[in-house]
Amino acid sequence: MDVKDFYYDLPKELIAQDPIENRSDSRLLLLDKNTGEVRHSIFKNITSELRPGDCLVINNTKVIPARLLGVRPTGGAVEILLLRRREKDVWETLVRPGKKCRPGTKVTFGNGELEVEIVDVIEDGNRLVKFTYEGIFEEVLDRLGEMPLPPYITHKLQDKNRYQTVYAKYDGSAAAPTAGLHFTKELLEEVRRMGVGIAEITLHVGLGTFRPVKETKVEDHLMHSEYYEIDETAADIVNRTKARGGRVIAVGTTSCRTLESAAADDGHLTAKSGWTDIFIYPGYRFKVLDALITNFHLPESTLIMLVSALAGREHILNAYQEAVRERYRFFSFGDAMFIR
Repeated sequence: MDVKDFYYDLPKELIAQDPIENRSDSRLLLLDKNTGEVRHSIFKNITSELRPGDCLVINNTKVIPARLLGVRPTGGAVEILLLRRREKDVWETLVRPGKKCRPGTKVTFGNGELEVEIVDVIEDGNRLVKFTYEGIFEEVLDRLGEMPLPPYITHKLQDKNRYQTVYAKYDGSAAAPTAGLHFTKELLEEVRRMGVGIAEITLHVGLGTFRPVKETKVEDHLMHSEYYEIDETAADIVNRTKARGGRVIAVGTTSCRTLESAAADDGHLTAKSGWTDIFIYPGYRFKVLDALITNFHLPESTLIMLVSALAGREHILNAYQEAVRERYRFFSFGDAMFIR
């Protein structure tokens, strides 16, 4: 399967640069995965597409302000992006400019209240670094760090909370599970009242999910691993939903990948935690997922391959062309799609 099979043409002006004022006022494209039929709605009306007995699976990870801007002793600027905590104060990071930051290099942030030493160069040119500070690291990071917005967003984010879901709980992500950004607390409460279950799982989103596919053949691409947790409560909600004939609907590709990583071949889910590098592309047989709420994804990305596995490549590309014609907003702060 060729990566170019997942290309579509997107005008740059359709890439959303800022979140809209009200989360649930985003547009919603409804796609029938079996027929390819497309309809248009507003996200706050998602309740009319849900049924009592369905279950939403949401990812309650919280994005950390993982982008740090500092200086070397020479005065040169350095950007450090936190990817994964290895030990208490040791992190795997992406450092720019990498060539100027060899092992032993020290970088300071703020007024010197945070310092980092480059410890080692590891795979893909990433750096292991060790932080030195006084107080609580998370509080220092919250003061000095910025949200690690994707490179296609060039505007400065005015409110950090707009790159968090309203149900974010557990620190650990380098990027937001953006399909969940459309939900308000009021909308989630409305969903609960209509008899739809809500199962909370955790997958800490790494940048590997969004890295471009450099190989020519889809099958040759390797995903980076990400940590996930599913507790007994979430597993029970999903299993009861399946047993009663309800639909398991993942909110976002991260929730989808977590479910499919943890489920047995018969779709049964048990409490589990670990690392997943699952890569879902056409030909994959879903074990537990029935439907998906998601944003619009980059051309030739692993995420457009995932949604193509669920709805079929032709249906997805036709729906994307329709979204372009209708001037939908794309990517992280953009509009949503419900594949059902």
